[in-house]
Parts: sequence; C-alpha cells; structure tokens
Amino acid sequence: MLLGIDARMTPDLLSCLARMGHGDEIALVDSNYPAASTAAHCVIREPIQLTGLDAAEAARLITSVMPLDPFVPHCALRMEVDGQPDEVTDVHRAVFDIIEERMPEGAGTASIERQDYYAHARTCFAVVQCSEARAFGCFILRKGVVF
Repeated sequence: MLLGIDARMTPDLLSCLARMGHGDEIALVDSNYPAASTAAHCVIREPIQLTGLDAAEAARLITSVMPLDPFVPHCALRMEVDGQPDEVTDVHRAVFDIIEERMPEGAGTASIERQDYYAHARTCFAVVQCSEARAFGCFILRKGVVF
C-alpha cells in the first residue's frame, strides 16, 4: 500500500504510467476489445487489467496520477459508434465528464472512427482493459507534463 494512491491502482498500471513520457498514449478499452492482440504491438506487450472497474472509474483512476496533455488539440479520444460519428453514448459522457474535470486549459476531446481507433491503439504505450460492458467504451488518453 502507498499513501495517496487509490487502492484500486494496480502495480502494473502504476509502473506503466510512471514509465510513460510526455506525449505517450494509453488505450483504455472495454471488455469486448481485442486487448491482447493490440497490446502485442505496444511498448507494454500485455494488456493491463482493471477488473471490476467500468470505463469511467478506470479513467478517474488513471487521471488521478497522470496529467493530460495541454499541448495538443485533443488530449482524449473516444471510439465512434459505427455509422453514427456524432452519437455520444452514456459511456462516452461518463468518461468525458471526468476528463473535462481534469483536462488542462486549452486541451480538448474528439472522436475517432472505430477502425482508425484499432490502428491508433496499436501505436499506444499500453492497453488498459477495464470491465466496461457498454459498446464503444474505448478511449485514448495522451499523457501531459507535470509543471
């Protein structure tokens, strides 16, 4: 146990977040996402599991210790619903509510088409898979700097 660190933070996730540098990205994915095959392309080659947490809880946990990037137009991306890119689902709202609380001034959020998300996730530092059961509950979070 560590002081000031949420007890749900796993050693693997804490190590991953500490190793990431400014501009590195993490793919936060739902329970249906092909996490293992995607992670095989990442720096951390195995998915980090956050069993029992939904996407919003996982986003809150991650952003409790990881700053978001203020130097890019979009510090967080959500996976779009197929054929409905402007639809913002309940899971999107729940996660972006947390992101917007912790987002640095000048940063923003955006969406990415599902197939483009898959390709982008393979370039991330790591894949974090939570127990989110709602469809399209996948996000990319870009690490910022500590001032």
